[in-house]
Amino acid sequence: MFDALSDRLESAWKKLRGQDKISKSNIQDALREVRRALLEADVNLQVVKDFISEVETKAQGAEVISGVRPDQQFIKIVYDELVRVMGEENVPLAEVTGKTTVVLMAGLQGTGKTTATAKLALHLRKQERSCLLVATDIYRPAAIDQLITLGKQIDVPVFELGIEADPVEIARQGVERARAEGINTVIIDTAGRLQIDEGMMAELARIKQVVEPDETLLVVDAMTGQEAANLTRSFHDKIGITGAILTKMDGDSRGGAALSVRQISGAPIKFVGVGEKVEALQPFYPERMASRILGMGDVLTLVEKAQEEIDLADAEKMQEKILSAKFDFTDFLKQMRLLKNMGSLGGIMKMIPGMNKLSDDQLKQGETQLKRCEAMINSMTGKERRDPDLLSSSPSRRKRIASGSGYREADVSKLVADFQKMRSLMQQMGQGGIPGMPGMFGGGNPLAAGNRPAPGWRGYPGGAAPAKKKKEKKKKGFGTL
Repeated sequence: MFDALSDRLESAWKKLRGQDKISKSNIQDALREVRRALLEADVNLQVVKDFISEVETKAQGAEVISGVRPDQQFIKIVYDELVRVMGEENVPLAEVTGKTTVVLMAGLQGTGKTTATAKLALHLRKQERSCLLVATDIYRPAAIDQLITLGKQIDVPVFELGIEADPVEIARQGVERARAEGINTVIIDTAGRLQIDEGMMAELARIKQVVEPDETLLVVDAMTGQEAANLTRSFHDKIGITGAILTKMDGDSRGGAALSVRQISGAPIKFVGVGEKVEALQPFYPERMASRILGMGDVLTLVEKAQEEIDLADAEKMQEKILSAKFDFTDFLKQMRLLKNMGSLGGIMKMIPGMNKLSDDQLKQGETQLKRCEAMINSMTGKERRDPDLLSSSPSRRKRIASGSGYREADVSKLVADFQKMRSLMQQMGQGGIPGMPGMFGGGNPLAAGNRPAPGWRGYPGGAAPAKKKKEKKKKGFGTL
Protein backbone atom coordinates (compact mmCIF):
# COMPACT_ATOMS: atom_id res chain seq x y z
CA MET A 1 0.00 0.00 0.00
CA PHE A 2 1.37 3.39 -1.13
CA ASP A 3 4.86 1.98 -1.85
CA ALA A 4 5.24 3.81 -5.18
CA LEU A 5 3.84 7.05 -3.73
CA SER A 6 6.14 6.85 -0.69
CA ASP A 7 9.21 6.31 -2.89
CA ARG A 8 8.32 9.30 -5.06
CA LEU A 9 7.81 11.58 -2.06
CA GLU A 10 11.18 10.46 -0.70
CA SER A 11 12.71 12.02 -3.85
CA ALA A 12 11.01 15.31 -3.00
CA TRP A 13 12.59 15.50 0.45
CA LYS A 14 16.04 14.91 -1.08
CA LYS A 15 15.64 18.08 -3.15
CA LEU A 16 15.70 20.13 0.06
CA ARG A 17 18.46 18.33 1.95
CA GLY A 18 21.52 20.45 2.47
CA GLN A 19 19.55 23.71 2.16
CA ASP A 20 19.70 26.34 4.90
CA LYS A 21 16.03 27.28 4.66
CA ILE A 22 12.94 26.93 2.51
CA SER A 23 12.76 29.59 -0.21
CA LYS A 24 10.64 30.20 -3.31
CA SER A 25 13.49 29.06 -5.55
CA ASN A 26 14.65 25.88 -3.82
CA ILE A 27 11.14 24.57 -3.13
CA GLN A 28 10.15 24.32 -6.79
CA ASP A 29 12.01 21.06 -7.48
CA ALA A 30 10.52 19.48 -4.36
CA LEU A 31 7.00 20.60 -5.32
CA ARG A 32 7.51 19.22 -8.82
CA GLU A 33 8.35 15.82 -7.33
CA VAL A 34 5.30 15.92 -5.04
CA ARG A 35 3.06 16.84 -8.00
CA ARG A 36 4.48 14.00 -10.07
CA ALA A 37 4.08 11.57 -7.15
CA LEU A 38 0.40 12.44 -6.69
CA LEU A 39 -0.42 12.26 -10.39
CA GLU A 40 1.28 8.88 -10.72
CA ALA A 41 -0.75 7.72 -7.71
CA ASP A 42 -3.87 8.56 -9.75
CA VAL A 43 -5.01 11.39 -7.48
CA ASN A 44 -7.66 13.63 -9.07
CA LEU A 45 -6.06 16.48 -11.05
CA GLN A 46 -7.97 19.25 -9.27
CA VAL A 47 -7.05 17.76 -5.89
CA VAL A 48 -3.38 17.74 -6.96
CA LYS A 49 -3.52 21.39 -8.07
CA ASP A 50 -5.14 22.52 -4.80
CA PHE A 51 -2.74 20.36 -2.76
CA ILE A 52 0.40 21.80 -4.38
CA SER A 53 -0.91 25.36 -4.09
CA GLU A 54 -1.61 24.93 -0.36
CA VAL A 55 1.76 23.29 0.34
CA GLU A 56 3.64 26.01 -1.56
CA THR A 57 1.84 28.80 0.31
CA LYS A 58 2.36 27.21 3.72
CA ALA A 59 5.98 26.29 3.04
CA GLN A 60 6.96 29.80 2.00
CA GLY A 61 5.15 31.30 4.95
CA ALA A 62 6.54 28.83 7.48
CA GLU A 63 8.72 30.18 10.25
CA VAL A 64 12.17 28.68 10.44
CA ILE A 65 12.35 26.54 13.56
CA SER A 66 15.72 26.24 15.25
CA GLY A 67 17.19 22.75 14.96
CA VAL A 68 14.73 21.61 12.27
CA ARG A 69 16.09 21.04 8.76
CA PRO A 70 14.17 22.47 5.77
CA ASP A 71 13.38 18.99 4.42
CA GLN A 72 11.93 17.96 7.82
CA GLN A 73 9.85 21.11 7.94
CA PHE A 74 8.60 20.46 4.40
CA ILE A 75 7.63 16.88 5.31
CA LYS A 76 5.55 18.22 8.23
CA ILE A 77 3.76 20.66 5.91
CA VAL A 78 3.00 17.88 3.38
CA TYR A 79 1.82 15.60 6.22
CA ASP A 80 -0.59 18.26 7.55
CA GLU A 81 -1.98 18.84 4.06
CA LEU A 82 -2.46 15.11 3.46
CA VAL A 83 -4.44 14.89 6.70
CA ARG A 84 -6.58 17.88 5.69
CA VAL A 85 -7.31 16.47 2.23
CA MET A 86 -8.38 13.09 3.66
CA GLY A 87 -10.74 14.62 6.20
CA GLU A 88 -8.66 15.58 9.27
CA GLU A 89 -10.28 13.13 11.69
CA ASN A 90 -11.96 9.75 11.92
CA VAL A 91 -15.72 9.81 11.37
CA PRO A 92 -17.16 6.90 13.40
CA LEU A 93 -20.12 4.81 12.37
CA ALA A 94 -23.44 6.12 13.68
CA GLU A 95 -25.08 4.49 16.70
CA VAL A 96 -28.59 5.57 17.60
CA THR A 97 -29.23 5.45 21.33
CA GLY A 98 -32.30 3.50 22.40
CA LYS A 99 -33.19 1.97 19.02
CA THR A 100 -31.83 -0.14 16.19
CA THR A 101 -29.24 1.57 14.00
CA VAL A 102 -29.85 0.91 10.29
CA VAL A 103 -26.90 0.75 7.88
CA LEU A 104 -27.48 0.53 4.12
CA MET A 105 -24.62 -0.82 1.99
CA ALA A 106 -24.38 0.22 -1.67
CA GLY A 107 -21.87 -0.19 -4.50
CA LEU A 108 -21.09 -1.69 -7.88
CA GLN A 109 -20.49 -5.39 -8.50
CA GLY A 110 -16.95 -6.60 -7.87
CA THR A 111 -16.04 -4.06 -5.20
CA GLY A 112 -16.33 -6.58 -2.36
CA LYS A 113 -19.60 -5.17 -0.99
CA THR A 114 -20.99 -8.41 0.45
CA THR A 115 -17.67 -9.25 2.10
CA ALA A 116 -17.42 -5.67 3.42
CA THR A 117 -20.91 -6.10 4.92
CA ALA A 118 -19.74 -9.13 6.91
CA LYS A 119 -16.48 -7.39 7.86
CA LEU A 120 -18.43 -4.44 9.23
CA ALA A 121 -20.68 -6.77 11.26
CA LEU A 122 -17.61 -8.45 12.80
CA HIS A 123 -16.10 -5.03 13.59
CA LEU A 124 -19.29 -4.06 15.42
CA ARG A 125 -19.40 -7.39 17.26
CA LYS A 126 -15.93 -6.65 18.64
CA GLN A 127 -17.46 -3.45 20.05
CA GLU A 128 -20.14 -5.64 21.68
CA ARG A 129 -22.87 -4.40 19.32
CA SER A 130 -25.33 -7.11 18.24
CA CYS A 131 -25.96 -7.29 14.48
CA LEU A 132 -28.35 -8.69 11.89
CA LEU A 133 -27.43 -8.96 8.20
CA VAL A 134 -30.17 -8.57 5.59
CA ALA A 135 -29.68 -10.11 2.13
CA THR A 136 -31.53 -8.15 -0.58
CA ASP A 137 -29.28 -8.96 -3.57
CA ILE A 138 -31.60 -11.32 -5.46
CA TYR A 139 -29.88 -10.80 -8.82
CA ARG A 140 -26.27 -11.96 -8.48
CA PRO A 141 -26.01 -15.76 -8.44
CA ALA A 142 -25.29 -17.12 -4.96
CA ALA A 143 -25.09 -13.61 -3.41
CA ILE A 144 -27.51 -14.63 -0.65
CA ASP A 145 -25.66 -17.90 -0.06
CA GLN A 146 -22.38 -15.98 0.19
CA LEU A 147 -23.79 -13.69 2.89
CA ILE A 148 -25.24 -16.65 4.81
CA THR A 149 -21.85 -18.41 4.71
CA LEU A 150 -20.06 -15.28 5.93
CA GLY A 151 -22.70 -14.81 8.64
CA LYS A 152 -22.03 -18.32 9.98
CA GLN A 153 -18.30 -17.65 9.89
CA ILE A 154 -18.61 -14.60 12.14
CA ASP A 155 -21.61 -15.91 14.14
CA VAL A 156 -24.02 -13.19 12.97
CA PRO A 157 -27.60 -14.11 11.85
CA VAL A 158 -28.73 -13.38 8.28
CA PHE A 159 -32.31 -12.46 7.31
CA GLU A 160 -33.39 -13.50 3.79
CA LEU A 161 -36.60 -14.32 1.90
CA GLY A 162 -35.07 -16.02 -1.15
CA ILE A 163 -34.59 -14.76 -4.69
CA GLU A 164 -38.30 -14.44 -5.57
CA ALA A 165 -39.10 -11.73 -3.00
CA ASP A 166 -38.99 -7.97 -3.65
CA PRO A 167 -35.69 -6.45 -2.32
CA VAL A 168 -37.59 -3.52 -0.80
CA GLU A 169 -39.88 -5.89 1.12
CA ILE A 170 -36.91 -7.99 2.28
CA ALA A 171 -35.22 -4.84 3.65
CA ARG A 172 -38.43 -3.68 5.38
CA GLN A 173 -39.07 -7.03 7.08
CA GLY A 174 -35.40 -7.39 8.02
CA VAL A 175 -35.40 -4.06 9.83
CA GLU A 176 -38.67 -4.93 11.58
CA ARG A 177 -37.18 -8.25 12.74
CA ALA A 178 -34.09 -6.48 14.11
CA ARG A 179 -36.22 -3.95 16.01
CA ALA A 180 -38.51 -6.64 17.40
CA GLU A 181 -35.51 -8.63 18.70
CA GLY A 182 -33.77 -5.56 20.14
CA ILE A 183 -30.73 -5.91 17.88
CA ASN A 184 -28.34 -2.97 18.04
CA THR A 185 -27.47 -2.67 14.32
CA VAL A 186 -28.98 -4.04 11.12
CA ILE A 187 -26.81 -4.01 7.98
CA ILE A 188 -28.55 -4.29 4.60
CA ASP A 189 -26.56 -5.74 1.69
CA THR A 190 -28.03 -4.41 -1.57
CA ALA A 191 -27.57 -5.44 -5.19
CA GLY A 192 -24.77 -4.03 -7.32
CA ARG A 193 -24.42 -3.60 -11.06
CA LEU A 194 -21.50 -3.56 -13.46
CA GLN A 195 -22.17 0.15 -13.90
CA ILE A 196 -24.50 2.80 -12.53
CA ASP A 197 -27.98 2.46 -14.07
CA GLU A 198 -31.44 3.85 -13.44
CA GLY A 199 -32.83 0.52 -12.25
CA MET A 200 -30.23 0.12 -9.49
CA MET A 201 -30.56 3.72 -8.34
CA ALA A 202 -34.35 3.53 -8.28
CA GLU A 203 -34.27 0.33 -6.20
CA LEU A 204 -31.73 1.83 -3.77
CA ALA A 205 -33.87 4.96 -3.45
CA ARG A 206 -36.97 2.86 -2.63
CA ILE A 207 -35.10 0.79 -0.03
CA LYS A 208 -33.71 3.94 1.51
CA GLN A 209 -37.15 5.56 1.65
CA VAL A 210 -38.67 2.50 3.36
CA VAL A 211 -35.94 1.70 5.96
CA GLU A 212 -34.76 5.30 6.61
CA PRO A 213 -31.10 4.31 7.28
CA ASP A 214 -28.93 6.12 9.79
CA GLU A 215 -25.90 5.35 7.59
CA THR A 216 -25.68 4.86 3.82
CA LEU A 217 -22.22 3.54 3.03
CA LEU A 218 -20.81 3.22 -0.48
CA VAL A 219 -18.29 0.40 -0.99
CA VAL A 220 -15.69 1.36 -3.61
CA ASP A 221 -12.65 -0.42 -5.00
CA ALA A 222 -9.48 1.53 -4.12
CA MET A 223 -7.73 0.00 -7.15
CA THR A 224 -9.77 2.29 -9.41
CA GLY A 225 -7.86 5.35 -8.20
CA GLN A 226 -9.53 8.71 -8.78
CA GLU A 227 -12.48 6.95 -10.46
CA ALA A 228 -13.46 5.83 -6.95
CA ALA A 229 -13.91 9.49 -6.04
CA ASN A 230 -16.04 10.19 -9.14
CA LEU A 231 -18.18 7.13 -8.38
CA THR A 232 -18.67 8.26 -4.78
CA ARG A 233 -19.79 11.70 -6.00
CA SER A 234 -22.28 10.13 -8.45
CA PHE A 235 -23.88 8.00 -5.74
CA HIS A 236 -23.88 10.93 -3.32
CA ASP A 237 -25.64 13.19 -5.83
CA LYS A 238 -28.28 10.59 -6.73
CA ILE A 239 -29.16 8.83 -3.47
CA GLY A 240 -27.18 10.63 -0.75
CA ILE A 241 -24.50 8.72 1.15
CA THR A 242 -23.00 9.33 4.58
CA GLY A 243 -19.60 7.72 3.97
CA ALA A 244 -17.46 5.34 1.97
CA ILE A 245 -15.62 2.07 2.57
CA LEU A 246 -12.47 1.66 0.45
CA THR A 247 -11.77 -2.01 -0.26
CA LYS A 248 -8.62 -3.72 -1.60
CA MET A 249 -6.32 -1.12 -0.04
CA ASP A 250 -3.73 -3.85 0.53
CA GLY A 251 -3.35 -4.27 -3.21
CA ASP A 252 -3.35 -0.59 -4.12
CA SER A 253 0.17 0.70 -4.80
CA ARG A 254 -1.15 4.05 -6.04
CA GLY A 255 -3.38 5.39 -3.29
CA GLY A 256 -5.25 7.97 -5.39
CA ALA A 257 -8.63 6.88 -4.07
CA ALA A 258 -7.80 7.62 -0.44
CA LEU A 259 -6.56 11.10 -1.40
CA SER A 260 -9.45 11.98 -3.71
CA VAL A 261 -12.70 10.64 -2.22
CA ARG A 262 -13.28 13.24 0.51
CA GLN A 263 -12.30 16.25 -1.60
CA ILE A 264 -14.28 15.26 -4.70
CA SER A 265 -17.40 13.71 -3.16
CA GLY A 266 -17.60 15.47 0.19
CA ALA A 267 -18.29 12.08 1.81
CA PRO A 268 -15.85 10.85 4.49
CA ILE A 269 -14.01 7.52 4.22
CA LYS A 270 -15.16 5.57 7.28
CA PHE A 271 -13.40 2.22 6.82
CA VAL A 272 -10.73 0.61 4.66
CA GLY A 273 -10.47 -3.06 3.70
CA VAL A 274 -6.87 -4.27 3.93
CA GLY A 275 -7.12 -7.95 3.05
CA GLU A 276 -9.37 -10.85 2.10
CA LYS A 277 -9.88 -12.13 5.65
CA VAL A 278 -13.13 -11.18 7.32
CA GLU A 279 -11.12 -9.48 10.10
CA ALA A 280 -9.35 -7.20 7.60
CA LEU A 281 -11.37 -4.01 8.07
CA GLN A 282 -9.96 -0.93 9.79
CA PRO A 283 -11.53 2.40 10.75
CA PHE A 284 -10.09 5.16 8.55
CA TYR A 285 -7.88 7.67 10.37
CA PRO A 286 -6.52 10.42 8.06
CA GLU A 287 -3.49 11.12 10.28
CA ARG A 288 -2.51 7.43 10.38
CA MET A 289 -2.96 7.07 6.62
CA ALA A 290 -0.82 10.17 6.03
CA SER A 291 1.87 8.63 8.21
CA ARG A 292 1.80 5.45 6.10
CA ILE A 293 1.95 7.42 2.85
CA LEU A 294 5.08 9.21 4.08
CA GLY A 295 6.67 5.90 5.07
CA MET A 296 6.51 6.65 8.80
CA GLY A 297 4.57 3.54 9.80
CA ASP A 298 1.36 3.31 11.81
CA VAL A 299 2.12 2.27 15.37
CA LEU A 300 -1.36 3.05 16.75
CA THR A 301 -3.11 0.68 14.34
CA LEU A 302 -0.48 -1.97 15.03
CA VAL A 303 -1.10 -1.66 18.79
CA GLU A 304 -4.87 -1.91 18.29
CA LYS A 305 -4.46 -5.05 16.15
CA ALA A 306 -2.24 -6.56 18.85
CA GLN A 307 -4.74 -5.69 21.59
CA GLU A 308 -7.47 -7.57 19.72
CA GLU A 309 -5.38 -10.73 19.64
CA ILE A 310 -3.43 -10.62 22.91
CA ASP A 311 -4.86 -11.65 26.27
CA LEU A 312 -3.31 -9.52 29.05
CA ALA A 313 -3.05 -12.46 31.45
CA ASP A 314 -1.23 -14.49 28.77
CA ALA A 315 1.04 -11.53 28.07
CA GLU A 316 2.05 -11.30 31.74
CA LYS A 317 2.83 -15.03 31.87
CA MET A 318 4.86 -14.73 28.69
CA GLN A 319 6.81 -11.81 30.14
CA GLU A 320 7.67 -13.85 33.24
CA LYS A 321 8.88 -16.73 31.05
CA ILE A 322 11.05 -14.41 28.96
CA LEU A 323 12.67 -12.78 31.99
CA SER A 324 13.41 -16.13 33.60
CA ALA A 325 14.70 -17.74 30.35
CA LYS A 326 11.85 -20.29 30.41
CA PHE A 327 10.52 -19.20 27.01
CA ASP A 328 10.27 -22.43 24.98
CA PHE A 329 9.35 -23.61 21.48
CA THR A 330 5.67 -23.95 22.42
CA ASP A 331 5.64 -20.26 23.37
CA PHE A 332 7.52 -19.38 20.18
CA LEU A 333 4.95 -21.26 18.07
CA LYS A 334 2.15 -19.48 19.89
CA GLN A 335 3.71 -16.09 19.11
CA MET A 336 4.11 -16.99 15.43
CA ARG A 337 0.44 -17.94 15.18
CA LEU A 338 -0.52 -14.73 16.94
CA LEU A 339 1.46 -12.82 14.32
CA LYS A 340 -0.41 -14.66 11.56
CA ASN A 341 -3.76 -13.71 13.09
CA MET A 342 -2.76 -10.05 12.97
CA GLY A 343 -2.23 -10.21 9.20
CA SER A 344 0.59 -10.68 6.72
CA LEU A 345 4.16 -10.15 7.88
CA GLY A 346 4.61 -7.46 5.22
CA GLY A 347 1.53 -5.55 6.38
CA ILE A 348 2.65 -5.66 10.01
CA MET A 349 6.28 -4.71 9.34
CA LYS A 350 5.28 -1.68 7.27
CA MET A 351 3.33 -0.31 10.23
CA ILE A 352 6.60 -0.10 12.17
CA PRO A 353 8.49 3.18 11.63
CA GLY A 354 11.63 2.69 9.55
CA MET A 355 10.54 -0.71 8.19
CA ASN A 356 8.94 0.63 5.02
CA LYS A 357 12.26 0.25 3.18
CA LEU A 358 12.15 -3.53 3.46
CA SER A 359 11.81 -4.96 -0.03
CA ASP A 360 9.10 -7.45 -1.01
CA ASP A 361 11.85 -10.06 -1.44
CA GLN A 362 13.08 -9.50 2.13
CA LEU A 363 9.54 -9.79 3.49
CA LYS A 364 8.94 -12.98 1.49
CA GLN A 365 12.18 -14.42 2.86
CA GLY A 366 11.01 -13.57 6.38
CA GLU A 367 7.65 -15.29 5.84
CA THR A 368 9.41 -18.32 4.34
CA GLN A 369 11.73 -18.54 7.34
CA LEU A 370 8.78 -18.42 9.75
CA LYS A 371 7.11 -21.28 7.85
CA ARG A 372 10.35 -23.31 8.03
CA CYS A 373 10.54 -22.74 11.78
CA GLU A 374 6.90 -23.74 12.26
CA ALA A 375 7.40 -26.95 10.27
CA MET A 376 10.44 -27.95 12.34
CA ILE A 377 8.75 -27.11 15.66
CA ASN A 378 5.68 -29.15 14.63
CA SER A 379 8.00 -32.16 14.19
CA MET A 380 9.19 -31.93 17.80
CA THR A 381 7.67 -33.89 20.67
CA GLY A 382 5.91 -31.99 23.43
CA LYS A 383 8.85 -32.66 25.73
CA GLU A 384 11.35 -31.26 23.19
CA ARG A 385 9.30 -28.11 22.71
CA ARG A 386 9.16 -27.51 26.45
CA ASP A 387 12.87 -28.23 26.97
CA PRO A 388 15.02 -26.84 24.08
CA ASP A 389 18.17 -27.97 25.93
CA LEU A 390 17.29 -31.56 25.01
CA LEU A 391 17.87 -30.76 21.36
CA SER A 392 21.15 -28.96 22.01
CA SER A 393 22.66 -32.13 23.43
CA SER A 394 21.06 -34.76 21.19
CA PRO A 395 22.06 -35.05 17.49
CA SER A 396 19.71 -38.03 17.09
CA ARG A 397 16.70 -35.93 18.10
CA ARG A 398 17.71 -33.17 15.68
CA LYS A 399 18.11 -35.75 12.90
CA ARG A 400 14.62 -37.15 13.55
CA ILE A 401 13.07 -33.65 13.51
CA ALA A 402 14.87 -32.83 10.24
CA SER A 403 13.51 -36.02 8.67
CA GLY A 404 9.98 -35.30 9.90
CA SER A 405 9.90 -31.68 8.73
CA GLY A 406 11.61 -32.20 5.38
CA TYR A 407 14.64 -30.05 6.17
CA ARG A 408 18.31 -30.76 6.80
CA GLU A 409 19.76 -31.54 10.21
CA ALA A 410 21.89 -28.40 9.85
CA ASP A 411 18.68 -26.33 9.57
CA VAL A 412 17.35 -27.82 12.82
CA SER A 413 20.70 -27.22 14.55
CA LYS A 414 20.64 -23.58 13.42
CA LEU A 415 17.07 -23.13 14.67
CA VAL A 416 18.01 -24.52 18.10
CA ALA A 417 21.21 -22.42 18.32
CA ASP A 418 19.43 -19.23 17.22
CA PHE A 419 16.60 -19.90 19.68
CA GLN A 420 19.04 -20.35 22.59
CA LYS A 421 20.80 -17.10 21.67
CA MET A 422 17.48 -15.28 21.47
CA ARG A 423 16.38 -16.66 24.84
CA SER A 424 19.65 -15.56 26.44
CA LEU A 425 19.38 -12.11 24.90
CA MET A 426 15.79 -11.70 26.11
CA GLN A 427 16.83 -12.62 29.64
CA GLN A 428 19.68 -10.08 29.63
CA MET A 429 17.41 -7.38 28.21
CA GLY A 430 14.97 -8.09 31.03
CA GLN A 431 17.81 -7.60 33.52
CA GLY A 432 18.50 -4.14 32.09
CA GLY A 433 21.27 -4.57 29.59
CA ILE A 434 22.12 -5.80 26.13
CA PRO A 435 25.45 -7.52 25.58
CA GLY A 436 27.85 -5.26 23.75
CA MET A 437 25.76 -2.16 24.53
CA PRO A 438 26.70 -1.09 28.07
CA GLY A 439 25.06 1.96 29.50
CA MET A 440 22.18 1.91 27.01
CA PHE A 441 19.55 1.75 29.70
CA GLY A 442 21.41 3.19 32.63
CA GLY A 443 23.04 6.19 30.98
CA GLY A 444 26.15 7.91 32.22
CA ASN A 445 29.30 5.93 32.91
CA PRO A 446 28.86 2.41 31.47
CA LEU A 447 31.14 0.94 34.12
CA ALA A 448 29.73 2.84 37.07
CA ALA A 449 28.48 0.95 40.11
CA GLY A 450 25.10 -0.61 39.56
CA ASN A 451 25.47 -0.32 35.81
CA ARG A 452 28.07 -2.96 35.02
CA PRO A 453 27.71 -5.11 31.92
CA ALA A 454 26.70 -8.71 32.18
CA PRO A 455 29.51 -11.19 32.99
CA GLY A 456 31.42 -12.16 29.89
CA TRP A 457 30.91 -8.81 28.14
CA ARG A 458 33.65 -8.35 25.54
CA GLY A 459 35.05 -11.68 26.66
CA TYR A 460 36.17 -10.52 30.12
CA PRO A 461 35.02 -12.82 32.93
CA GLY A 462 34.17 -9.99 35.28
CA GLY A 463 32.36 -7.94 32.68
CA ALA A 464 34.67 -4.91 32.71
CA ALA A 465 37.76 -4.46 30.59
CA PRO A 466 41.06 -4.69 32.49
CA ALA A 467 42.67 -1.45 33.56
CA LYS A 468 45.15 0.00 31.10
CA LYS A 469 48.83 -0.09 31.97
CA LYS A 470 50.17 3.04 33.62
CA LYS A 471 52.86 3.56 31.00
CA GLU A 472 50.23 4.10 28.33
CA LYS A 473 49.91 7.84 27.64
CA LYS A 474 46.54 9.49 28.00
CA LYS A 475 45.42 10.85 24.64
CA LYS A 476 44.71 14.56 24.33
CA GLY A 477 41.09 15.63 24.40
CA PHE A 478 39.75 12.49 26.11
CA GLY A 479 38.99 12.32 29.81
CA THR A 480 38.81 9.22 31.93
CA LEU A 481 35.59 7.30 32.37
